[in-house]
Amino acid sequence: MDLVPPPEHSPTRAELEVTTLGPRAYGSPLAGLLAGRRTTEHYVAEDDRVLLDDTVSALAAHEGLADLPSFEPGGPRRRLFFDPRTVRAGIVTCGGLCPGLNDVIRALTLELTTHYGVRRVLGFRDGFRGLVPRYGLSPVALTLESVSGIGESGGSVLGSSRGEQDPEEVVDTLQRWGIDVLFVVGGDGSMRGALRIAECARSRGAAIAVVGVPKTIDNDIPFIEQSFGFQSAYAAAAEAIRAAHVEARSAPAGVGLVKLMGRHSGFIACYAALAHRGADVVLIPEVPFALDGEGGLLDHLHRRVRDQGHAVVVVAEGAGQEYLPASRQRDASGNAKLGDVGVLLRDRIQESFARKGEELNLRYIDPSYAIRSVPANAYDSVYCMRLAHTAVHAAMAGRTAIVVGRWRGRFVHVPIPLAVSARNTVAPDGDLWLAVLEATGQPPRLGPPLLEPLPAQWNTPAVRTA
Repeated sequence: MDLVPPPEHSPTRAELEVTTLGPRAYGSPLAGLLAGRRTTEHYVAEDDRVLLDDTVSALAAHEGLADLPSFEPGGPRRRLFFDPRTVRAGIVTCGGLCPGLNDVIRALTLELTTHYGVRRVLGFRDGFRGLVPRYGLSPVALTLESVSGIGESGGSVLGSSRGEQDPEEVVDTLQRWGIDVLFVVGGDGSMRGALRIAECARSRGAAIAVVGVPKTIDNDIPFIEQSFGFQSAYAAAAEAIRAAHVEARSAPAGVGLVKLMGRHSGFIACYAALAHRGADVVLIPEVPFALDGEGGLLDHLHRRVRDQGHAVVVVAEGAGQEYLPASRQRDASGNAKLGDVGVLLRDRIQESFARKGEELNLRYIDPSYAIRSVPANAYDSVYCMRLAHTAVHAAMAGRTAIVVGRWRGRFVHVPIPLAVSARNTVAPDGDLWLAVLEATGQPPRLGPPLLEPLPAQWNTPAVRTA
């Protein structure tokens, strides 16, 4: 499954350059893993790169090979910046829950301990709070025994929290505990925090590698194919759609309404709807819709119920916010608090059917927190492990202020400033949204008929993968 988003802009070579702590003076202890297999090159070639673009037209726009935008590949290096025998590593999980957090914690601990011989791995509790003394949260030792089996349950054994903390206090704590390497598992807000920590450490001349493992259930971090836990999340979301479909078709004039995650990006709603073909309408933040009037959502829903006897609507939480009162409140992560579009649609659908005197049996399902708490599925468990391995290789080689991810099938290092520079969203003229329109049968535009032809982006979808 290809989730690579089309870049909104082509980053410069400078934006793609990775920060390193200094020269690598130590040999890697991984040398013996493939001993005797002369045909296998275990280490990443230092001069290798992974191209950003993969189309002839994009490549032709550049003058030559040296001009092509590219990422530094992830993987083990022959030489390391740190002596593994003296390293102390820290792990922190931040933000909302997501399938796979425990898998990442376990894989980081195992790779550091078993393969690199790191003797001390500490887990900081409750997100960045665990790195600030006033919360009184002492770190816990992570060992092979303590992380055994933790991937079988959801959530994070270290706990998590939202909200910014003072990077100066965080670096004080890291230095007090002698931490050389900090792994930050979190979303875009957490990665911004990780960047500030890396910059603070650098300003002090402290050789602390800060490496991010990107976690966002919405899959909205750019320049990576997908975030871990996304597949597990939309698989669970598809089960909610299945339940809504069963309820709707089993009742006269049944309507199932499912609200899913997706503040700014509708990936979960799109993929869950494609995974279970019971959805008749999908609403996402990227594609505006009319609620009332000819051709609007309610009008379409009435016709669908009359035609087939039932209907299922899937809505991402960030869709339709223009129909809700604007809020000045923000959550601990600094995000504007959204109005509840699910409750709005539930009430408006009920009012519309009652006003027309039409029968309605509405079932409203909001599985958001249930989805966040599920364990990772088999795919995500493997993906979490490989991301964690890549993060450890990067940190031990002295890379810092980066996130690890996969691009065009290769694991790569993405500088944090680039990873938080934009948001990965569903393209209304892309082939993912086209697939949703084809699967649901909903019109490309939920709204009054236009007097003029539809814009070109609605008529001729570009060949794009997101």
